[in-house]
Amino acid sequence: MKFFVDTADVEAIAELNELGMVDGVTTNPSLILKSGRDIVEVTREICAMVEGPVSAEVVALEAEAMIAEGRRLAKIADNIAIKVPLTWDGLKACRVLSGEGFMVNVTLCFSANQALLAAKAGATFISPFIGRLDDINLDGLELIADIRRIYDNYGFETQILAASVRSVNHMSQAALIGADVATAPPKVIKSMANHPLTDKGLDGFLKDWEKTGQKIL
Repeated sequence: MKFFVDTADVEAIAELNELGMVDGVTTNPSLILKSGRDIVEVTREICAMVEGPVSAEVVALEAEAMIAEGRRLAKIADNIAIKVPLTWDGLKACRVLSGEGFMVNVTLCFSANQALLAAKAGATFISPFIGRLDDINLDGLELIADIRRIYDNYGFETQILAASVRSVNHMSQAALIGADVATAPPKVIKSMANHPLTDKGLDGFLKDWEKTGQKIL
């Protein structure tokens, strides 16, 4: 499973990228606001740092305006994935932009029917939101499984990008289900290394080593 980092924090991306943990980046208007930077400036910097797709989101609501914004965003760098919402107008924009050879990430997906439409419209990525479904007592991971089954049934090439990831369990379960990509905040990705038994074992090893009175260097 590929890891995308869900942030516009350049320093956080750089840290993970140095460890080979970054296959791409996703941003949205909320993350751009949090960064406090100009969308073109910060997106260009991220694209130069990361080899994989960098999602930049349109903010228009009508198809023609989405298409115009998407074309503008695509000029920032060759690895831009244009992010459009899963609305009827978003699907129209997806069809045009993907037809022009651009990567398109269709976001805010909350049902298998929506994911099927996005694949038919030529989406490069579909972004089902796990955490937001969990928030309303629906199973976000079940949606990932449903989309995986549908896409495999018909050979759709659209990649399933598990989004709104809130926990390390979301990451492992999305991988087990067969999500192509998971996008998560840096904190979640770094937390995947944590386990209480690792900490306990390390503490025991270090105490025993201290008793030997030896040094490696």
